[in-house]
Amino acid sequence: MTPSRVLVVGASAAGLATAEALRRKGYRGTLTLLGDEPHPPYDRPPLSKQVLAGSRTPDTTRLRTPEVLAALDAELLLGDPAVHLDPRTRTVRTASGRELGADAVVVATGLRARTLPGTDAEGVHVLRTLDDALALRSGLLAARRLVVVGEGVLGCEIAATARSMGLDVTLAGPRPGPMLAQFGPVVSELLAALHTANGVHLRLGHAVTGLTTAEGRVTGVRLDTDEVLPADVVAVAIGGDPATGWLADSGLRIENGLVCDARCRAAEGVYAVGDVASWHHELFDAPMRLENRTNATEQAVAVAANILGADLPYVPVPYFWTDQFDARIQAHGRLGPDAGVTVVEGDPETGRFVARYERDGRVTGVLGWSMPKQARLRRQEIGGPVPSLEPSAP
Repeated sequence: MTPSRVLVVGASAAGLATAEALRRKGYRGTLTLLGDEPHPPYDRPPLSKQVLAGSRTPDTTRLRTPEVLAALDAELLLGDPAVHLDPRTRTVRTASGRELGADAVVVATGLRARTLPGTDAEGVHVLRTLDDALALRSGLLAARRLVVVGEGVLGCEIAATARSMGLDVTLAGPRPGPMLAQFGPVVSELLAALHTANGVHLRLGHAVTGLTTAEGRVTGVRLDTDEVLPADVVAVAIGGDPATGWLADSGLRIENGLVCDARCRAAEGVYAVGDVASWHHELFDAPMRLENRTNATEQAVAVAANILGADLPYVPVPYFWTDQFDARIQAHGRLGPDAGVTVVEGDPETGRFVARYERDGRVTGVLGWSMPKQARLRRQEIGGPVPSLEPSAP
């Protein structure tokens, strides 16, 4: 039965995409979007790049104009975080004391940035929200030396952006190579070479044990070798945790996100979408949680369809991209450090290539380095056997 009221908790990309998909599919019931931030829905990928660099202003990150949002015919409640969900009655209570009831609730609360002890010192930043990006930019404009803690995608993007702004940048993290966990050693080594060639100092393979401060302001980052990396500003980019704290007493299963079935359903009438959702992926026969913009949109469409009775599993081919210096790197499927990697098109020496990721005789992923079209065409190989005939890589 089609619900008469749908409440989407989370007013960022995933939440907005869910609401829009419902309307596109003909839903005409009451629709409410509840957001913890005061800003209208905005795009997060530009925060670590164009917004941080100053080439885009905050208003250009808005996902929709006020006119388009008005045409959605949805109640938009901003700056009022959800603090409790009763899944039996599908009622949400907010920080302001509102009680919002619905026939279907969509949890789209995203992530909370992880922090380090001492992050309350002046000059220490995380980057998750628009306000975070603006605060970090303000700090960088007055600084000379930046240390980025975290060698994942966000840390690498912040390092590349800050270096393009002329700062002295050091990238620190426990793994021995940038984005090693995402791309594996072959591509990580190429990424390390790219950052080094552009002047980023790499201090990887060592855990960060703390921050040094003086008079309430950060002065450096201490490694497990006892070396201190001097800094005027520190950006902490050590990942995020699914924003599920408000669900602690809901009785729903929380394990690396809100646990859902293959249809992104956590309980009768309760769904999850985006970074917060951990659902069963039928193709890989494993739980999956994806932290990227593409999934936020694709999963929202699937959830909207299931709310309206489609009863279809969500089985995407994972995809994300990252822009660092002059390289756009696009990853399709499941890559990771334990897969075999074969360059199948182009040449890493030229800065343009496609690599295939293989595990147990099957193609698990495809990576394109500044070769978007060629990588996209190879996407169809994912899940199938490794081709027996392949031109030799240059």
